Amino acid sequence: MTYTIGFRKRSNVAVLTTEVPTANHALAVIATVEQSVGKLDFIRSPQEGDIGIEMLKVLAKEEAEEMSQTAV
Repeated sequence: MTYTIGFRKRSNVAVLTTEVPTANHALAVIATVEQSVGKLDFIRSPQEGDIGIEMLKVLAKEEAEEMSQTAV
């Protein structure tokens, strides 16, 4: 499932976006955005719509469980 993360640079009015392939990648990007770039505006996925960070953490955990089951 892909995730789109919207954020603003500190001095920019425009919302920039990046798309990542997994919830774990999304969490890594969000950590970087929150530390260095600026304000997080939204997290969105085609299946879930707009979601918050806590929901993204739940989805990342589910992804990890699914991957460990397929690796066995």
